[in-house]
Amino acid sequence: MNKSRLAAVAGVAVFGLALAGCSGGGTAGGGNDATANLTSRGPITYVQGKDNSNVVRPLIDKWNAAHPKEKVTFKEQSDQADQQHDDLVQHFQAKDAGYDVVDVDVVWTAEFAAKGWLTPLTGKMKIDTSGLFPSAVKAATYNNTLYAAPQTSDGGMLYYRTDLVKTPPKTWDEMMSMCSIAKANNIGCYAGQFAKYEGLTVNASEAINGAGGSVLGSDGTTPTLTTDKAKNGLDLLAAAFKDGNIPAEAITYQEEQGRIAFESGKLMFLRNWPYVYNLAKTDGSSVVKDTFAVAPLPGLDGVGASTLGGHNAAVSVYSDHKATAKDFLNFLLTAENQKFFATQGSLAPVRMSLYDDQELITKLPYIPTLKESIDNAVPRPVTPFYPAVTKAIQDNTYSALKGDKSVDQALKDMEAAIKSAGS
Repeated sequence: MNKSRLAAVAGVAVFGLALAGCSGGGTAGGGNDATANLTSRGPITYVQGKDNSNVVRPLIDKWNAAHPKEKVTFKEQSDQADQQHDDLVQHFQAKDAGYDVVDVDVVWTAEFAAKGWLTPLTGKMKIDTSGLFPSAVKAATYNNTLYAAPQTSDGGMLYYRTDLVKTPPKTWDEMMSMCSIAKANNIGCYAGQFAKYEGLTVNASEAINGAGGSVLGSDGTTPTLTTDKAKNGLDLLAAAFKDGNIPAEAITYQEEQGRIAFESGKLMFLRNWPYVYNLAKTDGSSVVKDTFAVAPLPGLDGVGASTLGGHNAAVSVYSDHKATAKDFLNFLLTAENQKFFATQGSLAPVRMSLYDDQELITKLPYIPTLKESIDNAVPRPVTPFYPAVTKAIQDNTYSALKGDKSVDQALKDMEAAIKSAGS
């Protein structure tokens, strides 16, 4: 992921929750539209956020050269995730046939499927998902039905200073024990994304999951935040803020503030996304371009549990040419085009075989670490109630990190708010 995708990072990299009351799926808004035009072919429109990294246009040119009677037109949205979401909602509500294939954040997939706006990828619309990350496929599934094609994935990684730390920490406690090195060098030890926004949901969820806890129980509906393991996870973050292992200013950090601090030599460890790697290597202002590496996120007893990020491509139920739209989904999933997503846009492929591609590894040395991150990532369970759920996580985690609430009270309030979100 590069700078042009940053506006969507917060929406890409958050942890969704499945709640009781998530009933039905795919019938609320679409009705018979979902089964219409399944064999129809013709020109279509592909809708996605701003393409500053020039990933989409070359792919569409390639498709159009091979399909002169089924050309794809690119409808470019803004670079703001919330504006992209609202634009899609507006056109779905208007039953706009001009939005054939749409790029959706994995958090939005459940919402749009529940409202009946996405064509189920079953029967004539079925696509081959073998060879794709199972977690990415799960993130495109709602009520046991695939509603979108996983397009790109993402996972968090630990950036660390190789001139200060020879071997990266494998556990959270090991990382915290190294903070004396940072203090001796008058720099911050560790930071992630702790401002009150979607990134805080990501970091809080990773802390809880990495400590062996969970936000939801095995039934996929019941919040499990008032457990010893969940408490231990959030306690780790709160304690690190309290003792200064996470610098006080990190309470304001989103992705970019953390990246800039790390590139400026002000941090020893940073939790962030793959897009940071190329920037830290090439930015003229980066003082760590030759003195950093990446490792999996540390958990309580080993590799931690990253939150799964990514985007899906879905077919609108109102499309007039769904057969062409389905073929375009398959086109996006080819190994060649998935590799282009990585090399051109620093976007994580969903096709697992590419993570063993030596040419790709040479160009993007973080690929093996990213694969381990995605392999251990917690996929997003689906919920149409995500805005209320993530607000509950952000508000209460933020209060705990600032010391305005005890961790116990924050988790209790978080659980109560999540329960009420689906009622």
